[in-house]
Amino acid sequence: MDLPILSEFVVIFGLSIAVIFIFHKIRVPAIVGFLLTGILAGPHGFGLVKAVEEVEIMADVGVILLLFTIGLELSAKELIRLKKPVFVGGAVQLFGTILVFFIFSRLFDYSSGQALLFGFLAATSCTTIVLKIWQDSSQIESPHGRVALSVLIFQDMMSIPMILLVPFLAGQEANLASSLLVLMVKAVAVLAVVFLLSRYVVPTVLLNVVRTKSRELFLITTLAICLSIAFLTSEVGLSLALGAFLAGLIISESEFSLSALGGVIPFRDVFTSLFFISIGMLLNSSYLFAHLPMVLLVVAAIIAFKAVIAGSAAIVLGYPLRTAVLLGLALAQIGEFSFIIAKLGLDNGVIGNDAYQLFLAASIATMAITPFAMRLSPAVADRLESFRIFAPLMRRPTEKSAESGAFTDARDHLIIVGYGISGRSLERAARTADIPHVIIEMNPDTVRAGKKKGIPIFYGDATQDAVLEHARIGSARVLAVVIPDAAAARRIVESAKELNPSIHVVARTRFISETEELRRLGAEDVIPEEFETAIEIFTRVLCNYMIPRQQIQCLAADMRAEGYSLLREERSISPLIELDRRFSDMDVSGVTIEPGSSAVGKTLEELALRRDYGVTVVAVGRDGHVEPNPDGMYVLQAGDLLYMFGKHTEVTNALGLFTTSNEMKRSPS
Repeated sequence: MDLPILSEFVVIFGLSIAVIFIFHKIRVPAIVGFLLTGILAGPHGFGLVKAVEEVEIMADVGVILLLFTIGLELSAKELIRLKKPVFVGGAVQLFGTILVFFIFSRLFDYSSGQALLFGFLAATSCTTIVLKIWQDSSQIESPHGRVALSVLIFQDMMSIPMILLVPFLAGQEANLASSLLVLMVKAVAVLAVVFLLSRYVVPTVLLNVVRTKSRELFLITTLAICLSIAFLTSEVGLSLALGAFLAGLIISESEFSLSALGGVIPFRDVFTSLFFISIGMLLNSSYLFAHLPMVLLVVAAIIAFKAVIAGSAAIVLGYPLRTAVLLGLALAQIGEFSFIIAKLGLDNGVIGNDAYQLFLAASIATMAITPFAMRLSPAVADRLESFRIFAPLMRRPTEKSAESGAFTDARDHLIIVGYGISGRSLERAARTADIPHVIIEMNPDTVRAGKKKGIPIFYGDATQDAVLEHARIGSARVLAVVIPDAAAARRIVESAKELNPSIHVVARTRFISETEELRRLGAEDVIPEEFETAIEIFTRVLCNYMIPRQQIQCLAADMRAEGYSLLREERSISPLIELDRRFSDMDVSGVTIEPGSSAVGKTLEELALRRDYGVTVVAVGRDGHVEPNPDGMYVLQAGDLLYMFGKHTEVTNALGLFTTSNEMKRSPS
C-alpha cells in the first residue's frame, strides 16, 4: 500500500526531533523549533516536504483542538475572579495595540481594512511561550504572571470576534451592516443551542459516560462533542474555530473538564505542532534575506510598541514599574492566533503575499527573541528603577492585593489522590489538624456528594499533568496516593516528581513486591497493604490468646520498624532521608496531653521521660505556638501537643502518661 503522506510525516517528525532536541539544550521554546522545522522542510527551504496542503489539513485539526482546550480552560468563575485584570488590563492591551498599529499602518498608506488587520495581527501574544517559560521558573503565581494570564485570557476571548471580522475587511461585502446583522443572528442562535446543550444535555451524557469508567469512551465522547459543535457552526456559516471554542466552554462548566483537558492535550500538542510547522513552510527565506532591513524594522516596532502598551496595562491596573516591565517584555511577541488571522487575511485578499511574508518573517523573529527578552527583563526593570522619573511607579498597592486568593494560592498543602476509606480518613485527619488539603477523585458521584458537604474535592484523573497542576502540585508539601490501581499510582508518582521534585510522596500499594518500583520512581514512603494486613492479622490472633494490648502494640511497632527498614531501597538520597534510613526504628511522634492524665501540671523534669522511657521532648505546641527545646521546668497543660523523639517501642511505652485510658498505661521498660 502506497502512502506518500506517511513519508512526508516521517521527514517532518524526524527533523522536528533533531531541531527540538537542540533547541531544548539551548533553552529555546519548542514552538520556535517547529517554525524552523517548517522553514527547513518546506518548499522554500530544502524542499523535503511536497504535500504542503495535506500538512495544512492536519494543521487545521490543531487549530480546532487549540481553541477547544482554551474553551475548556476558561470558566465563568475564573473570569469573575480575575474580572478587573481580564477586562480592564486586557482591553487596554488589546485595543491599545490595535489602535496604535492601525494609525502606524495608515501612515504608510495602507487601506483601512489592511491597517485594521495589522492591528489584529499585532494585538495577540503567544500564550504557549509566555506561560511555558514562567511555569518552568515558577512565576505563574507572581503579580506579573497573574496579569499576563489575565491579558492572555482576554486575547483568547477576543480572537474569535477578530477571526470572524476578517472576511469583512476586504470590502467585498456589498452591505456590511446587513451581513454583520445576519452573522449576529446566527451567532445568537448558536449560543442558544450551546446554552441548552451545556445545561441539559452534555452534563447528563458525560456523567453516564464517566460511570462506565472507560477512558476510551470518555475521550471519544469529548472529541465527538468538540467536532460536532465545530461542524454545526461551520454549517451555519461561522468558523470551525468558534465551534471548537464553544464546545470547550460547554464542557468547562462540568466537573469533568479537567479530565477532558488532560485527554485532549496530547492530541492538541501533536496537531498544533503541525500547525506551526505548516506556518514555517510558508515562509519564503529568499524574501526574508532580500528584505532583511524592513523585517528588522518591523520586528523592532512590534517589540517596542507592544512592550510599552502591555506595560501600560499593568500601570493602569495599579501595578509597580517592575511588574509593568516584566509584563511588557513577556507579551511583546506575535501570538498563535495571529497566524490564523493572517492566513484568513491572505485567503480573503485583505493583504498580498509580500505583506504576508513580511508578517511571517517578523512574527517568527519576535517569537525567537522572546525567551531572551524575558530573561533580560529583571535587569531592564532594575535599570529603569534607577531613574528618578519612574520613582512614583516603583511602589503600588495592587501588588500586595494580588497575592490574595483562594486555593489557587495554596502553599505547603496536602494533595490526596483517592477518596476511599484511606482517603476519607486522611482528609478527616487533615481537617482536624488544620492542614490545607485538596482531594482528586475519579468517581463522579463521590465528588458530587463530597462537594455538597463542603469537602475540597474535584473530579480528575491524577495521572494527567493538567489535573495535578490544577491541584497546585508545584507548591504542595505532600502527595498521598491512596488508590488501589498500582499502574495508575506509578504514573502519578512519576508525574508528581517531574512537576515538583521536592514534594514528599506517600503511596499505598497492595503488595510488598510493588514497593521497589514506586520508590524508584520517587516515592519517599510506600505503605504495602500486604504488610499492614499481616500486622493486623497477628494483632487479632494475639488478642484472642489474651496477650496484653500494650505488649501487642510494642510487637507491632517493632515489626513495622524492622519491616520498613528492610523495604527501604539502597539508593542515592538526601542527608535527611539517609538519617531516616539509618535510624529507621526511631521517629518524632506527636501526642496530645488529655485532660485528667498524669502528665497534667507536671514539669518535664518531674516526668523524667529520658531517664525512665528513653525519649526526648523536642518541642511543645500550645495555643498555635510551638516552643522548641523546652527546658526541664516547663509545666505541661491539658491540650498541649508534645513532640517526642525516640524508638517506636519507647514512645509507645510513654503514651500512657498522656492519656486517661488505663489500657495504655504501663511501667517503663
